[in-house]
Amino acid sequence: MYIQLNGQVIYYEKTGEGSPVILVHGNKESHKIFDVLIPELSKQHTVYALDSRGHGQSASSGEFHYTDMAEDIAAFIHALDLVKPAYYGFSDGGIIGLLAASKYPSLFCALAVSGANLTPSGLKSSLKFKIRMKYLKTKDPLLSMMLKEPRITKTDLSKITIPTLILAGSKDIVKKSETKRIAASIPDAVLQILPDETHSGYVVHSPKLFPLLDAFFSQHCY
Repeated sequence: MYIQLNGQVIYYEKTGEGSPVILVHGNKESHKIFDVLIPELSKQHTVYALDSRGHGQSASSGEFHYTDMAEDIAAFIHALDLVKPAYYGFSDGGIIGLLAASKYPSLFCALAVSGANLTPSGLKSSLKFKIRMKYLKTKDPLLSMMLKEPRITKTDLSKITIPTLILAGSKDIVKKSETKRIAASIPDAVLQILPDETHSGYVVHSPKLFPLLDAFFSQHCY
């Protein structure tokens, strides 16, 4: 389905019945990375899996900013009259969730993010080098965004007052110190560093994510 928000045409898929859950993917991906997660969540919840602006089946955009994407989420919730959905975001989707929950503290019932970073320096140097080299060749605005943003502060994170789960793999492309900083800056956040997991291995087309989200959301939302 398509919806127009903030001057953008956003694509999303709605499945299941029950309390609402929003899923948002990472950079250069689409809602299809959750093809294993969605059927499981849909057994008890109404799942809204979005394609961020410029991704998947959503319309392209001339430039990209994480703050604009966070506003898209807020507008989506208001447009569909959703009441305190749970939110899970992976990588860029996690950044978007942190920004949205910081600006709109009562938007979600609970927030779960994995593989998120606060600034570009939170990414491991090897990854930043690869992104920079690819950007020099392609001038891709999505890569430019990753090199310049986000700029999330400790003060921003302190405004998140809902139950929050911070996930990352022990072999993540995000520095472990960055993940710990995020969790330490959000009041009462729960931190889980998953042993032997990469940035995306437990998320993309994986059955491993469902029990983590189900346990957390069930405790705080349903």
